Amino acid sequence: MPLVHLLRDGMVEGVHHGSVVVLAPDGSTIFEAGDPDVAMYPRSTAKPLQATAMARLGLRLGPPGYAIAAASHSGEPRHLEAAGAVLASRGFTEDDLGNPADLPYDPAERDTWVAAGRRPSRLAHNCSGKHAAMLAVCGEQRWDTDGYLDPAHPLQRAIRETVEDMTGQTVPRVAEDGCGAPLFALSLRGLARAASQIATAPDGSPEALVANGIRQHPDLVAGSRRDVTRLMQAVPGLIAKDGFEAVQLAALPNGTAVALKIADGSDRARPAVLAAALARAGVSAELLTPFTSPTLRITRELAA
Repeated sequence: MPLVHLLRDGMVEGVHHGSVVVLAPDGSTIFEAGDPDVAMYPRSTAKPLQATAMARLGLRLGPPGYAIAAASHSGEPRHLEAAGAVLASRGFTEDDLGNPADLPYDPAERDTWVAAGRRPSRLAHNCSGKHAAMLAVCGEQRWDTDGYLDPAHPLQRAIRETVEDMTGQTVPRVAEDGCGAPLFALSLRGLARAASQIATAPDGSPEALVANGIRQHPDLVAGSRRDVTRLMQAVPGLIAKDGFEAVQLAALPNGTAVALKIADGSDRARPAVLAAALARAGVSAELLTPFTSPTLRITRELAA
C-alpha cells in the first residue's frame, strides 16, 4: 500500500509503496499496513538473528565483536579493525573470508580508499564482520571452514534453526545473499518478533550479548554518516538494523518492535517510514524529527 508521498512544491511527484508492522511487547499488533505476513528476503536485517545463532553456538566475543558481527559496516578504519580483531582472535586472516572483495560502502571512505590507490578487499566488504564471526564459530566447533557458506554446512543449518525459532516461522525459501551467505526468507511480522526477543533478552543470554553489543557500539553496526547509527544514538536503548532493498527492523528495550520494507527498494523512504512507525510505538516525536524530511509526506494511515 502507499506509505510515503514525495512532494515537489506541494504537488505529489512520486509514491513509495510498502509494508510495515508494529508489534507490542506481548506480540499483539499495534499497527500494520500492506502485507507484513508475506514472505520476503530480509537481507542484512537478518544479521542480528545470525549473530544470535552464533552466540547460541557458544561464540563469545566482546561487545565490539558482537556489534561488528551484526553489522553492515561503512568501511571506516574502526570497522576494519573490529572485523580484523574477530578474525585474529581465532587465528584467521582476511584471506579466509568467504565474502567477495569490495570497496568501502560509505562514499567518503570509498573515495579516500581509491585515492590512496587501494584495491577492493574482503575486509572492506560491509559484511566482513559477519563472515569473521562465522569463521570464528567454525574454528571453535572444529567445523570445516571450506564451504562454510553452503546451506548444508552445520553452521548454516544451525543459523536456520535459530531464525525459525525466533521468528516462529518455517523458512519457505533459501537464496544467496550478496555476500554469498544463505538468505532465509521470512515475513516482516516474524522479523519484528525476533527483534523483540533480542531487545528484551535477560542478561547473559546469547540474545542479550548481541543486543548489548549493538547498543554499546551503534557506530560499528553501520557508520558515522549512516541514519541507522544516528537513530540508535538518539533513541535510548533502541536496537536497529537496515538491509538492502529498504528493509529495516527496530526494537525498543520494552520489546515494542517494528519491521518494514519499501516495495521499490528505495532508501529515500525508509527512514521516514521507520520514524512514523516508531512514533506509533511511543517514541517521542522530538527524537524522531531529524529522521523525517519536508519533501516526504507519510500517508494518513501510517501517521500517528
